[in-house]
Amino acid sequence: MLHCTMTSRLPSALELDLEDVLGGLQYARRAGDLGRLALLTYWEVRRWARIAHEDALALHASEVITQHPHANRTDFLALVDNVIEELEQVRARLH
Repeated sequence: MLHCTMTSRLPSALELDLEDVLGGLQYARRAGDLGRLALLTYWEVRRWARIAHEDALALHASEVITQHPHANRTDFLALVDNVIEELEQVRARLH
């Protein structure tokens, strides 16, 4: 039993940060907290993506907030949902 525990792969700091960012986004999305979603998308997702060398994700997260005003809440949430989906795909690649 101890041998199995000792040989299992521990998550890296980068993976743990990804879990934190993704969890924060998912929580804010369920709560419908638009301000928190904007903050996490622009600052935390971009920061994590740059550190992880996920440049396309960093650019996408930036554009969600800076490129254009959103017509309505639904449009903004759809864009944030795309960012969440991209993060989940990255997480799947890392595991």
